[in-house]
Amino acid sequence: MSESMNTRLFFVADPMCSWCWGFRSSWKALLKELPASVIITDLMGGLASDSDEPMDARTRAYIQHAWRSVAERTGAQFNHAFWKTCQPRRSTYPACRGVISAGLQSPGARTQYYDAVQIAYYLEARNPSEISTLVSLAAEIGLDKDRFERDLQGQAVQEAFEKEQAQVRAFGVRGFPTIIWYRQDKNGQEQKELLSAGYVDKDTLLNRWIKLTEHTPNNGQ
Repeated sequence: MSESMNTRLFFVADPMCSWCWGFRSSWKALLKELPASVIITDLMGGLASDSDEPMDARTRAYIQHAWRSVAERTGAQFNHAFWKTCQPRRSTYPACRGVISAGLQSPGARTQYYDAVQIAYYLEARNPSEISTLVSLAAEIGLDKDRFERDLQGQAVQEAFEKEQAQVRAFGVRGFPTIIWYRQDKNGQEQKELLSAGYVDKDTLLNRWIKLTEHTPNNGQ
């Protein structure tokens, strides 16, 4: 099927969102089926703001329940040793800024770093709320860790993060993961469609993509 060069998919997520982790296989399956002309843009939505306070018992129980729910529905694996070996904080903004910081060194590093944070958090029982963890992950995927640490705590990355959050709000997104199909035709007319909001299995996601593209004219591009 033919796709316009101006077709984009916006993937709105947070690397410390458990439903985003559960959605990982569906998203990867869709990426394999997309034409090369489709531009992928991921946006860090930011699930939980900065905090130095230890996670309270109620929040710990809520998130552990969410992990079990995600595992049951999606089959995603979780290392529950995290809750014994780490001091969790309800703070995902540092990890989001980490993804943005990685992308400053290499476009491909942004996705690579997002994946590294998820694996560290959910499978290796490491805490991405900690700057030390984020810097270590940067080094492990081959980034310049000194530059990464400077960028991570710098104003430019903070401003970039705020800009991404503003775009997420402009799209009307209220939860993660969300995929938005966006297209601009040769006359500059914009089209937007919600491809998914929240978790969907890979077959459902692929079928939605096929139906969407089948009913979208190519506009001669």
